[in-house]
Amino acid sequence: MAEPQGSEETSSREARKIAQKCQLLVKAETRARKKKISEILKKPEEVRTQEEVQILQQSPEVVADMQKRARRRDKLKEQLKEVEDPPELLYKKSCELSTAVLQARHLVVYTGAGISTAASIPDYRGPNGVWTMLQQGRPVETRSLTDAQPTVTHMALARLHQEGYVKYVVSQNCDGLHLRSGLPRNAFSEVHGNMYIEVCAECDPETEYIRLFDVTERTSLHRHVTDRNCHSCGEPLRDSIVHFGERSCLESPHNWEDAMDHAKKADTILCLGSSLKVLKRYSCLWGMTRVLHKRPKLFIVNLQWTPKDDNATLKINGKCDELMVLLMKKLGLEIPVYRRENDPIFKLAIPLLPDEHGSFSTCQLTLPTDATSLTTQHNSDSPTCNGEEKNTDQKDNSSYKPGWFGKGCAKRRNSAAKRRKSNTATSTSVKLSD
Repeated sequence: MAEPQGSEETSSREARKIAQKCQLLVKAETRARKKKISEILKKPEEVRTQEEVQILQQSPEVVADMQKRARRRDKLKEQLKEVEDPPELLYKKSCELSTAVLQARHLVVYTGAGISTAASIPDYRGPNGVWTMLQQGRPVETRSLTDAQPTVTHMALARLHQEGYVKYVVSQNCDGLHLRSGLPRNAFSEVHGNMYIEVCAECDPETEYIRLFDVTERTSLHRHVTDRNCHSCGEPLRDSIVHFGERSCLESPHNWEDAMDHAKKADTILCLGSSLKVLKRYSCLWGMTRVLHKRPKLFIVNLQWTPKDDNATLKINGKCDELMVLLMKKLGLEIPVYRRENDPIFKLAIPLLPDEHGSFSTCQLTLPTDATSLTTQHNSDSPTCNGEEKNTDQKDNSSYKPGWFGKGCAKRRNSAAKRRKSNTATSTSVKLSD
């Protein structure tokens, strides 16, 4: 007589449960064995017991894989170290760079977060960089970036362009300091956006609104609307920031067309303060399609390793400001001093409409009190920075983080958290099933 159908379903379900439990047990045993092998490999060979040696011999593939991973980790740690050339070597390299600048027919400069660290803006991949701290679970503390001012490097680049040495600058920074240094708008591309610029993408051509405050206060990854509207067409404005994993979709301030045009003409490229881990992916900037002897000479100034080091004519391990001081002295040029009253952003800024004055709560740039007062974009209800703070009930901005700050690491950090949670759940399941 045939068994009832319900009995067959029950036995099938129990078989699946047993199979799942076996899989979990195998995974748990594999993890335990790997952990044991990892602990053994950390010991010097001369202090390992005979039993430990046998364990290693029984799992040659696991041992080889772990050793390979360890070598990779050591290599990454070595690449993250910040190395500074001795003063005499730095001077020698600055002389080589000055010769290259004088001989260059079309010099293009690529800049990264390292040129802004002197303005108390943290970089991304340094020992105390934003992504490094997020990956290590350390808190990222920032102050309002409107407190920052153009550094020696920013001002030196503006002077080099003025003198005709630098033809174009391509920046990955969102801090707006190139704009504020006096570098002409047609002389640089901000390929990842500018914290002071919001854009109407519906206008043709696109309409750009330069502000005196960080427009990214209410924006984030995949959420770019700033809650203000275009003065011409009434459509919502959006910030200009390109987050990690996003694509550029605006003409300005990204100016990719000009960046690619100058990259094609470049016979010399100078990279300042960039790890190049993102910039290396933009193949249009490196002239790699040219025949070998016609490719641009590459000079890199960075404290850490970069993936372009092997292709560089000269790698300089040093701080950008220190190197630029030596370079400008060698070229016989003075570095302009930044003066807030001459900051071009005050003339370029578009005033807010009366009903827009409450649309932001972050600090805004102000002229010094002894300079001619700026009438646009200032009223009694707006918080100010870099000047006398007005009596206002606005929130404290000391811990304020702009919408673009550190967002690139969020996805990676969340994925790691999910993996840890999954591993914990698996271990718990094994214990419960036992």
